[in-house]
Amino acid sequence: MLRGIRKASSNWLGKIVMAVVMGVLIISFGIWGIADIFKGFGQSTVAKIGSTEISLNEFRQIYTDRLQQISRQFGRPLTPDQARAFGLDRQVLQQTIAEAALDEEARRLGLGQSDEQIRQLIMNDPNFKGIGGNFDPNRFQALIRNFGYTEQRYVAEQRKVSLRRQITGTVGAGLEPPKAMVDVLTRYQNEQRSIEFVRLDAAQAGPIDPPSPEALAAYFEDHKVQFRAPEYRKISFVVVSPDEIGKWTEVTDEDARKMFEQRKDRLGTPEKRQIQQIVFPNVAEAQAARERLVGGTSFEDIGKERGLSASDVDLGLVTKSSLAPAVGDAAFALPAGEISQPIQSGLGVAIVRVDKIEPGAEADFAKLAGDIKREIATERARVKVADLRDKMEDERGGGSSVIDAAQKLGLTAVTIEAVDRSGRAPNGQPVASIPQGLDVVSQAFNTDVGVDNDAISFKGGYVWYDVLAITPSRDRNLDEVRDQVEARWRQDQIAAKLKAKATEMVQKLDAGGKLADEATAVGAKVETATGFKRDDSPAGVPGIVVAAAFRTAKDGVGQTAVSGGSEVIVFRVTDIVDPAVDSASDAVKKLKESLDRAQTEEQVASYVNKLETDIGTTINQAAFAQVTGANQ
Repeated sequence: MLRGIRKASSNWLGKIVMAVVMGVLIISFGIWGIADIFKGFGQSTVAKIGSTEISLNEFRQIYTDRLQQISRQFGRPLTPDQARAFGLDRQVLQQTIAEAALDEEARRLGLGQSDEQIRQLIMNDPNFKGIGGNFDPNRFQALIRNFGYTEQRYVAEQRKVSLRRQITGTVGAGLEPPKAMVDVLTRYQNEQRSIEFVRLDAAQAGPIDPPSPEALAAYFEDHKVQFRAPEYRKISFVVVSPDEIGKWTEVTDEDARKMFEQRKDRLGTPEKRQIQQIVFPNVAEAQAARERLVGGTSFEDIGKERGLSASDVDLGLVTKSSLAPAVGDAAFALPAGEISQPIQSGLGVAIVRVDKIEPGAEADFAKLAGDIKREIATERARVKVADLRDKMEDERGGGSSVIDAAQKLGLTAVTIEAVDRSGRAPNGQPVASIPQGLDVVSQAFNTDVGVDNDAISFKGGYVWYDVLAITPSRDRNLDEVRDQVEARWRQDQIAAKLKAKATEMVQKLDAGGKLADEATAVGAKVETATGFKRDDSPAGVPGIVVAAAFRTAKDGVGQTAVSGGSEVIVFRVTDIVDPAVDSASDAVKKLKESLDRAQTEEQVASYVNKLETDIGTTINQAAFAQVTGANQ
């Protein structure tokens, strides 16, 4: 849009038009913008639950964080349109409202959580534990920063989460699925069946005479839509990413040596120390404990007094960088066997003792030179990508096509003469010149010739593309697809013959015939599959046959077409095992846990819905649409 405004205002007529447009916008802000300041809820609040207001900026932050999390899972950015198509916008809104309702209820009930309880909750979180199994402040800071949290915001959020769990834990307490339900589901999951079966394929269909010209023409007319040529698009694109640019970025030995010297300490094997640590809430308690340690009391004994196990106290063999900065500096300055003075750290006051020192080893430049050069090349490429992005946008803003802009900047543009929606060329083969993971085809089919498309994010860089031409979908004539039509006709003939033969075989089996005799008569062999469950995949047995077997009674027979009808399987159920329910088994315990969770979630959802109704919930649809892009 910005490029369109820039181009529109590049001549004298465009400048006059843009001046009028901007004037109207300014007047509109004067009339409407000031009044909105006094509307409060109507402008700046997405929802109100009781006395809690979810501001537009707060919800935008929550929604953006969720979009980014989903995008990381998908491996590519999720557009607002895609998010709405998945229902993500409503899901995030409902979750945010539910959390606000629980927060309101926690305040009404007067629930609270002490600083010490929150500190222990965070320190016991397995996500924040380091190599030694203990809380790692550096890991803690890195992880919360990665998700966009400051320490203060994360602690505040965990306090809210803890209070919500107090409520939901009480609501869901004591729920247990009925024994009858557990028994029925267990039998359903663990029921086993055995079958004997025969495969009928082209060999059993017998010879298929070639179709007459009239029969082939008639078949083509009846199935013409199946042979219709898809829409094709001619597209061009250029990839600007660190990987691509890094390929032609040269790095000298001198540059690599310079970086090696800067990182020599980190590239080598770092010194490691066996360290014991106890964290206290204040300096006084830490100092008193140190005096006892110096007097002969063991770390383990003091740890036990504080409810810590031996593994909680022993950090193991760790590097300096794995510790909080203040703790690392103190611990790695101590001789072996010494006890530190109290150390102020992020979550309390620590005392450490060094039990063992394992010296480090210097790095070897010859072994690391290749990796260092690749790292330098990638970093330089990132800078180059940013520069090329700006230049490419300027070229595109000036009206240049992707091909012209790429040629001017010394980049290589790729042109695909024809590609359909599935990424295949007219010969039916996938287009090889599209990098793996690049979703340029679907983007190209959502635009048109001459449209100035936004760049696609790809592998830390960007891809610009143009649609150069469109070849509409059309009906093909018989001469164009004669071989394909004849092959499809033959497949249908085989499928019809196999279905008739399988139906005849099933009738004979129902009348008391033996599967072995029927198999011999058609030149097939009998196969077996035994003791399989509903979710199993027995060797050589398609899933559709497994499902059919569980719909068939013992000694019953059936037939199932597979591979598009080019193969039919005739089967007989030879055995059904209804297993006994072992309440002490791991499988039953897991099932009960799953049912417990489902019941708890249902109970909590009902409770929260009632809360929202009783407290009063109002949603500002206009503000919600503004955040989620529904009004664009």
